[in-house]
Amino acid sequence: MTPLTSARPRQRRADAQHAAGARRRTGRREARSAAVFIVPFGLLFAVFTLGPIVYAVFQSLFKVRRGDLFGTQQTTVFAGIDNFTTALRDGDFLSAVVRVLLLGLVQVPVMLGLALAVALLLDSRSARFRNGYRLVYFLPYALPGAVAAVMWSFLLFKPLSPFTEPLASLGIHTDFLSGPWQPFSIANMITWGWTGYNMLIIYSALQAIPGELTEAAVMDGCTGWRLALLIKVPLVKPALVLTTVFSIIGTSQLFTEPAVLNAARIPGANAKFSPLMNTTLTAAQGNQNLAAAESVLLALATLVLSFGFLKFTQRKAQTA
Repeated sequence: MTPLTSARPRQRRADAQHAAGARRRTGRREARSAAVFIVPFGLLFAVFTLGPIVYAVFQSLFKVRRGDLFGTQQTTVFAGIDNFTTALRDGDFLSAVVRVLLLGLVQVPVMLGLALAVALLLDSRSARFRNGYRLVYFLPYALPGAVAAVMWSFLLFKPLSPFTEPLASLGIHTDFLSGPWQPFSIANMITWGWTGYNMLIIYSALQAIPGELTEAAVMDGCTGWRLALLIKVPLVKPALVLTTVFSIIGTSQLFTEPAVLNAARIPGANAKFSPLMNTTLTAAQGNQNLAAAESVLLALATLVLSFGFLKFTQRKAQTA
């Protein structure tokens, strides 16, 4: 074996070691660069998200025992699951959960159907002034929820509503903010405020569809609503799933609209319309431990509903 041939394996090993060292250095640089962005987010997430969750769970396991009539002698004792069982036996809390669940079963499909229809119209070949219409549809979401609720309360409150006289001339005497109609009015406020937001998500998914695919469908004679329903809608199902999950979470957090109606002293307004309103009232009455238990139960219910919907859609996609 010549000196030249014996040096080649050593050179290859040296090159391999040098390449491995370069990869390790590159990996460390990438890890440091990633940490620059991840660590601040992780700290904020731990302080403002995980911290309150852990504190709420901790508070829900205790209760305050008052030693005298005036509550001057108070001791905090371990309660276990007593607060949770009390919350589950609370008729007002359970009624609020059922009320919001029924409202969501009707309002969420209507809202997402409108958002999908508007997104399909904006994405159609015949659409004009798309940017202008997109801005108009999005503006209700940009308006603060409390301001929108006040505006709608003036529009729907019977003595002030501009719809009262026209409907009365037709023989229709309806108070949109009365007890039976109040959930529909609140659903209308939510739909008006969030349709544009969901429309933008769906519209962005429509814009990501390859143009060659729609052109091929048009060449095959699939146009108009057939193109929308048979080609576009199946391709934006991930966006529809995403908006549905967002809507489930948002509906479980319903607070602003019914709270504004209650603060405005609207006849028939319910101070415990939603679970979050009920929990806030419980905390305001001095029972923070029970309020923490109710908030934990509400969070678990939201998690089960949203995660269950995701698993259901995944299973349907696998079997399709």
